[in-house]
Amino acid sequence: MTSLTKTGQLRELEGRQKSLFRLVELSVTLNSTLDLDELLRLITATATELLECEAASILLYDEKNPRLYFAAATGSDPEKLAEIPVPIDSSLAGTIFRTNKPLVLNNAENDPRHYSLVSDHINFKINSLLGVPMLIKDRTVGVLEAVNKKESGFTDSDVAILSVIASHAAIAINNARLLKSTQNALEKVKVSNQIKSNFLSLASHELRTPLGIIIGYATFLQETAKGESTDHANQVLGAAAQMRSFLDQMNNLTLLQADEMELRPMQIAIQDVLNFALDEIKYFASRRDLQLVLAFDENPILVNVDAEKTTLAFVNLLNNAIRFSPEGSEITIGAVQQDKKVQVWVQDQGIGIPVDKLQKVFEEFYQIEPPNTRSYGGLGIGLTIAKGLIEMQGGKIWAESGGEGRGSTFKVLLNRLDP
Repeated sequence: MTSLTKTGQLRELEGRQKSLFRLVELSVTLNSTLDLDELLRLITATATELLECEAASILLYDEKNPRLYFAAATGSDPEKLAEIPVPIDSSLAGTIFRTNKPLVLNNAENDPRHYSLVSDHINFKINSLLGVPMLIKDRTVGVLEAVNKKESGFTDSDVAILSVIASHAAIAINNARLLKSTQNALEKVKVSNQIKSNFLSLASHELRTPLGIIIGYATFLQETAKGESTDHANQVLGAAAQMRSFLDQMNNLTLLQADEMELRPMQIAIQDVLNFALDEIKYFASRRDLQLVLAFDENPILVNVDAEKTTLAFVNLLNNAIRFSPEGSEITIGAVQQDKKVQVWVQDQGIGIPVDKLQKVFEEFYQIEPPNTRSYGGLGIGLTIAKGLIEMQGGKIWAESGGEGRGSTFKVLLNRLDP
């Protein structure tokens, strides 16, 4: 074996080693990059370098308008390239895409499938071309091309290298697209939630003035009315009070969503908080002949919470129990120390919660009943607000139920304050 042959083999071995190193390097980079533009630039640059050609390009398949389009090309304006529609049935790239096979043309300009519009549009003459399909499993997502080999023509080794690059590129581009799609979807949800929050805030604000006038006139009528008129005034006041409660709930939900709720923690016995909440709902419980059973003793169990916000959370839990309890049944309110925690619960004998809905009941506007057959009323945000108020103070809240018709228990865990 001559020294010249040995030198040639050594150069070939070094070239393969260099290519392998760059392919590994490309794989690592592609797996750590989710910016689509950066990925496209990196893929075309690496293909141009390893195949020692003048340029490389990526054509992706447009599913909405079945055709190929240039997503990137070495040294070219992506926006200008994107203007060129590449037909699938009468172009070199289309042939590669349809057959799912590599194509080597070392005299591309004379091939009848050569799509000269591309060369004319970017003023770039194509002499030789190597193209390979970009595959994800059995699905072709595009074509990776290398053009104008600087020395001699494209070889089988070039086909193997470009095919490896195309495989990595297809996965990386697909991941980047999925991320972009997810980001767009999240942005739409964010905008939708903002519109909803703005509406809740606006409605809550705008309805307060006319509601205040209604309550004022109804109160005046109640004080001066006699007989049947007194009942009418009471009904108006009751409806207005319910409406005001809805507006307060909407406002509280808006503040929670905007993270604008202020906390004023203080040392207080959990029994006092529960008694404040019971005072708020006693009237509504009595109207349905519900018995409130207290399952906590008088020895103070101290907690460090915002008394007003925590009271509101338990008012919402109690209102929920009242709404879904049959008339004449019991609602139990309990509290007990558990090491450094305080557990509080509100238990009813109502309609219960299916096991698969125990988490969903805390979602805003969620209703267990179908909307067209509702019989219990409510906006579906009371439990959402209770959860938000408890968790923003470092507590936990969850629901337990034996299933439909077997009642529900809502449990709250708060941090105990050592006396």
